[in-house]
Amino acid sequence: MISYALMFATGCYALALLFNLYRVVKSPGVTDRLLALDTMTINAIALIICFGIIEGSMIFFEASVLYAMVGFVSTVAYAKFLLRGDLIE
Repeated sequence: MISYALMFATGCYALALLFNLYRVVKSPGVTDRLLALDTMTINAIALIICFGIIEGSMIFFEASVLYAMVGFVSTVAYAKFLLRGDLIE
């Protein structure tokens, strides 16, 4: 039963990732694109964790933590660039 739930969750996260990709391409403003990219990071982390549970490997969880840290830093840096126009003060 858990394998069906994992496959369903993987499919839902993959579909959400595609919807976010559409929002990145067709959004009216830059802030909408930034929000969609941040949401794509969260969905990608969820997909990596689902694959880790399916495979039974702990390496996927470590990869998801690293991806979360890089995603957070990149979102903050891009938002700072949008607000000030410069990353280094």
